[in-house]
Amino acid sequence: MANIKKHLPLIVRIVISALFLLSAVAKSYPIWAFEKQLVDLGIVDWCSAPYFSRLIIALEVAIAIGILQNHFIKSFVIPVTVLLLAAFCIHLGIQMVEHGAMNGNCGCFGQLIPMTPLEAFIKNIITIALLVYLYKNVSDKPKGENKFVMILFIYFLSAFLMFFAFPFCPCAKEEKAVVTPLVQFSSDSIIYNSIDTNSKSISTDTSKNKNQKIDTTKQVVDQVQAPPKVNSKFAVYTDFSGKKVNLDEGKKIVCLFVPGCDHCREAAKEMVKLSKKHKLPPVFVLFMNEEVYKIPEFFTEVKSSFPYFVIDDIPTFFKLLGNKATTPGINYLWNGNIIKAYEGLEANKFNAEEMVKIIESNQK
Repeated sequence: MANIKKHLPLIVRIVISALFLLSAVAKSYPIWAFEKQLVDLGIVDWCSAPYFSRLIIALEVAIAIGILQNHFIKSFVIPVTVLLLAAFCIHLGIQMVEHGAMNGNCGCFGQLIPMTPLEAFIKNIITIALLVYLYKNVSDKPKGENKFVMILFIYFLSAFLMFFAFPFCPCAKEEKAVVTPLVQFSSDSIIYNSIDTNSKSISTDTSKNKNQKIDTTKQVVDQVQAPPKVNSKFAVYTDFSGKKVNLDEGKKIVCLFVPGCDHCREAAKEMVKLSKKHKLPPVFVLFMNEEVYKIPEFFTEVKSSFPYFVIDDIPTFFKLLGNKATTPGINYLWNGNIIKAYEGLEANKFNAEEMVKIIESNQK
């Protein structure tokens, strides 16, 4: 019993170190998922996300190392770690109030070990308790031997290794898009938002009351004439499986998939089934540049193939998918206008029956 008590502080240090190291490794694979989480939370944009993600992960690595040594362990390392966890707890508390305690993945252990906000909150509280115990049972090095430069060295070395292990190309600053009013192209037809390509649906004008306020949340239910041609956010992609394609010409279905994503494969299977029962517009796939070697496997499982293009820049892929959106993404375009867009697995997930009705309504 005496031996356990004697070695308990060391055991606690090893446990805390292992937790932070696991958290750092989990956030790194894949690191783009952590970057996306930071962007979705509104903390950073896609241009600064690569820097912040690596610096945050480096901080976790530095804590994992720093908790095992004695330079300023009590006067700096433990207090900073407690403050960091307390800040995370506040953030998790806000998330639980806004979205529910058991909804979503907090991202504490990345995609490796999904944790709900409540689970992460409990984990952080237990870790803080262990740190408080450790604070009472460890000491800094004697005066004169304490070197703060060692703390700085650990962090900067961790940051260097992160940037070295996960290199990236800095993004160019984007110009803000010019937003123009809605364009009405027929007095008795659908009003299309030809500029806001992130909209999930297109509004309609019943033509019974010309001054009626337009509801931009309604889906397309009727069609009289084609919308005017516009340049969509997909216009720059013209080469699919070696063939030139104009996505803004006529009707197209544009899918945003990840090769290794099971939900993307299920959505693709539904698309194949639909194509056998209904006359669909041509389908084109934009793949994210992750596990591209799985693309042949993707089409083998789907039991069909679509013309595709691999988007090298992951932030660009998610910008096309939409703000806070997740895969799979499926867009129905007509002359560059996004008539309907689906994404993720929640409220706006792909609805095959709905999309068929929309497409068939446009064929009247």
